[in-house]
Amino acid sequence: MKYDLHTHTKYSADGTLEPSVLVKIAIKQGLDGIAVTDHNTIRGGLCAKEYETPDFHVIVGSEISTERGEIIGLFLSEEIITHDFREVISEIRNQNGIVILPHPFDNLRHSALFPGDSDACLIDAVEGFNSRCLLQRDNETARVYANRCHVSMTAGSDAHFRNEIGNAGVITHDENLMSAIRQNSLELYGRKTRFMNPFMTKWLKLWREYSPKN
Repeated sequence: MKYDLHTHTKYSADGTLEPSVLVKIAIKQGLDGIAVTDHNTIRGGLCAKEYETPDFHVIVGSEISTERGEIIGLFLSEEIITHDFREVISEIRNQNGIVILPHPFDNLRHSALFPGDSDACLIDAVEGFNSRCLLQRDNETARVYANRCHVSMTAGSDAHFRNEIGNAGVITHDENLMSAIRQNSLELYGRKTRFMNPFMTKWLKLWREYSPKN
């Protein structure tokens, strides 16, 4: 089974996709499921869940800002309100969710979290490949960290636009994805996004932030 474990909808401040469109394109790309990880909300995931089919699974998640950087929670059922690093992890755990560090060590992203060895016991996985990491060495640093600290690895496209969906993800033969992540029984795949996509995302976020409100 093939999953893209990091995608965004219009419910992210820098997202554009209708949840229904995200699911439709993911199915067309041959995926068996996606994780919807909008910034600081599970609304996109809950909406996308309505378009789930017996052959296509939607995982409700969120990419949450903390004082140290972003954390992804997967398999969530409630909004996470806090932005304190340890409290976010605790709230994800309380929902029996999975804790993932997205794009760690990305030197071009202010939202990246740079974990230390002592953080390994707090998380379930790090992204070993993120399509929007423009410097390949940052993905490699994440993989080195995961191997050294015996932490699982995931991958995702970090899609904000339709041309990115399915660019990266995981393949597993385990029908229980949560178990596969925790046991690190995943194969990663991926390719980089188009160079302009991250810059278009920044422009969109700024435009929404500063455009006159009706």
